[in-house]
Amino acid sequence: MLRSIGLPELVVILVIAVVLFGGKKIPELAKGLGEGIRNFKDSLKGDASATTPDDKKQA
Repeated sequence: MLRSIGLPELVVILVIAVVLFGGKKIPELAKGLGEGIRNFKDSLKGDASATTPDDKKQA
């Protein structure tokens, strides 16, 4: 049966990520991932602040 991911598995994943991407690239990847998730959530909400000013003029 499948079990949840524990601390040892997370450590292994983190080590692999550092080896593949390097220590300097990881914060940039995390920032991009966070922005992508935020944009996705805003689009699901239909947030008015997520639209561009041109979209507001046409409405």
